[in-house]
Amino acid sequence: MTSVSPDLDRKFRDTAAREHLLDVAYDLVDSPLGALLVAVTERGVARISYDADPEGELERLARAYGMRVLRSPAPIDAARRELDEYFEGKRREFDLPLDLVQLADFNRRVLRELARVPYGEVVTYGELAARAARPRAARAVGTVMNRNPLPIVLPCHRVIGANGKLVGYAGGLARKETLLRHEGALLEKASGRSR
Repeated sequence: MTSVSPDLDRKFRDTAAREHLLDVAYDLVDSPLGALLVAVTERGVARISYDADPEGELERLARAYGMRVLRSPAPIDAARRELDEYFEGKRREFDLPLDLVQLADFNRRVLRELARVPYGEVVTYGELAARAARPRAARAVGTVMNRNPLPIVLPCHRVIGANGKLVGYAGGLARKETLLRHEGALLEKASGRSR
């Protein structure tokens, strides 16, 4: 077996991305919540995963976007920078292009409304359903939140139960609480609204 130098390996990965030879580029991004697997396509950020099993995640990415999936840090730089700024308290909104073409229309509509929930505020699943023009679809909104491909950037941690309690989060309730505390969204028991 021939060994490739780290420098040559990096150049190969950077060239593959620069020459548009990848369907998906991904890398691991350190965060206060643990390592995040961040994946991008030519259209934008397509996936952010907590506790990602890289092999399983890469299979899912290949099925969804194409077989040319490669770990390449350069295409992830903008997402890494904005996530770092968010966790440092320097960013309240993300300006990243997003790739949501794989999602159904309802899911995209709900996620667009979710993106409008301001930093440091919360909404209930029912309120988000109403904003997405489906006022009786709170459970369906919950399913969309659970399958959100871009947690943090599309802030599903800002969605709470009708009783004001933290319920359901694919990354775990401890992460949800950490994100809400980071944003200063102190929950009031009665209304479920931020202060």
